[in-house]
Amino acid sequence: MSFFQHLGNYASLMKAVFARPEKGKVYWKIIGEEVEKMGLGSVFIVCFVAFFFGAVIAIQTSSNMDNPLLPEMLIGLGTRDSVLLEFSSTIMCLILAGKVGSNIASEIGSMKVTQQIDALETMGVNSAGYVIFPKIIAAVFIFPFLTMCYMFVGIFGGWAGVVVTGAVNHSQFIYGLQFQFKPFYIVYSLTKTVVFAFIISSVSSYYGYYTELGSKSVGDASTKAVVHSSLIILIFNLILTKLML
Repeated sequence: MSFFQHLGNYASLMKAVFARPEKGKVYWKIIGEEVEKMGLGSVFIVCFVAFFFGAVIAIQTSSNMDNPLLPEMLIGLGTRDSVLLEFSSTIMCLILAGKVGSNIASEIGSMKVTQQIDALETMGVNSAGYVIFPKIIAAVFIFPFLTMCYMFVGIFGGWAGVVVTGAVNHSQFIYGLQFQFKPFYIVYSLTKTVVFAFIISSVSSYYGYYTELGSKSVGDASTKAVVHSSLIILIFNLILTKLML
């Protein structure tokens, strides 16, 4: 299919997803399960990546501060801004596109192949809304909390990477973290995360929902979901950065 065909199918699917549900109460339980699955299932990988990325950023910044005229506080400043502005939103969501996105596409694709979605339609249920809507709402809700976790653990990793090893003075690193801090950086990062969460969940659901029959097609749908989600995230990262900063 061409780009415009995909775009039209995606728009039609999203219209069906956000149609008024028949029984709204049924969705709350499903949304809770999806939040638990995406949130608790991703906390470890998010914190693990955040800690080591933060440590690497701080160590790299420290290794490039050879000029004695440059204050050590710039290491804390650079680590803070890198983690808050880019790593906690874009890098984290690129990682989750591979984990959460592939799971969504595989799950919905398997339902499509085993004709569970057709069965829902036969029973008069809006299959798009029932299957996809809870995943989108759960992702948009829980991803910002994962971003906050990334921020704290990433900065802690930077502190551990240079202060514990003795490369930088503790007080100077903390001073750098506090120097000219702008709360808008957190708002900017969380805003990007919400947009990226919608992209990951909706694009992955789209490829899963339109999976063709056959076990191989489920794997293809999962791969396409990860690749296209990542590309769209990078495009919107540029757009949002230009608009907000």
